[in-house]
Amino acid sequence: MIGLPPTLRVFVATAPVDLRKSYDGLARVAREALGQDPTSGHLLVFSNRRRDRIKILYWDRDGYAIWMKRLEAGTFRWPAPTADGVEWTPAELAAMLGGIDLKATRRRPRFALAPT
Repeated sequence: MIGLPPTLRVFVATAPVDLRKSYDGLARVAREALGQDPTSGHLLVFSNRRRDRIKILYWDRDGYAIWMKRLEAGTFRWPAPTADGVEWTPAELAAMLGGIDLKATRRRPRFALAPT
């Protein structure tokens, strides 16, 4: 897996997306469904209906890049659909890619700054 800094934000589209979409199509979904700027540098994560494939779109200084994973067996455990998606930490993304069910885990309380 790619090493990700803990300050990176990860936005997950919980509704299924047609993964035949490429750079511009996924950027449009990021703007319309997630309300996120695809050129922000954050990771934007999409899955298909069967939950056996994901694509991650991100802006890499001078253009879009896509990372894709297809499972040969099994599925990714995906969050329940919401209108505006979900935000994960890079650690949660890495766990999900590694096959860990995030619903079966429990997050210990930590300090967090109040949103501004």
